[in-house]
Amino acid sequence: MNNMNQMMKQVKKMQDQMMKAQEELETKTVEGTAGGGVVTVTANGHKKLLNIAIKPEAVDPDDVEMLQDLVLTAVNDALAKVDELANKDMGKFTGGMKIPGLF
Repeated sequence: MNNMNQMMKQVKKMQDQMMKAQEELETKTVEGTAGGGVVTVTANGHKKLLNIAIKPEAVDPDDVEMLQDLVLTAVNDALAKVDELANKDMGKFTGGMKIPGLF
């Protein structure tokens, strides 16, 4: 019975650490870029976009599709970096397993 209580305490401690790590992800940010930095997207660790910066040289009224592609590329780059950040921060709890819904 004592072993079971000890194990439950360890599980509770791990759950608390995981919750704290998930909360900390919200305060961490990453940047995704495209076009050599003419479009920059900032996102937090919860995949919330915080900012999109577009330099004037990226705006060509005759080529709106290029700007759309740059924004899309920068957003996807930022979201991929969020996944990497979450896997790094949360992977220590999951042993590298991808648990659906965890992050």
